[in-house]
Amino acid sequence: MTESFDTTVMGKITSVYGVKGWVKVFSYTRPKDNICKYGAWTIQKGKTVKQVKVLNCKTHGNGIVAQLEGCNDREQAKNLAEYLVSVPTAELPNLPDGDFYWHQLEGLLVRTVEGSLLGKVSHLIETGSNDVFVVKPCDGSIDGKERLIPYLLDQVVKTIDLDDQSVSVDWDPEF
Repeated sequence: MTESFDTTVMGKITSVYGVKGWVKVFSYTRPKDNICKYGAWTIQKGKTVKQVKVLNCKTHGNGIVAQLEGCNDREQAKNLAEYLVSVPTAELPNLPDGDFYWHQLEGLLVRTVEGSLLGKVSHLIETGSNDVFVVKPCDGSIDGKERLIPYLLDQVVKTIDLDDQSVSVDWDPEF
């Protein structure tokens, strides 16, 4: 997801960890500890936006825990629960040709190979076997249906054109 100020959401602070101000973080990155590679985060909840320095960050069990500058006790950490964690989009590593970050795909128009507009990519979901586009209707779409379209390159997803802000899919509009 892209936020204002050209940042990309990388995770979410979920709760406290211990009594010394550490927080638990649900990471959206793959692998999950990639969120720890960033020394500073922008955290946001509603209209409240803060810049925080990451003092320590590591995997712990199935999750991530982090120590943030200025967060020294459990009560301060508790107040950070539900904040989204973002980093500057410019700091994301370059991907090989043909690979995309999810935030780059959100908002793209989805058309069938025949040219029918199905809608816009609202978001993606991870199913285990493959990712899935959640396509919601938009102005000009053929109907008001929401569609789940598998993100299977070459099989279903034929082309992705970021310049044109579109995706071409081999998909029956009746699905």
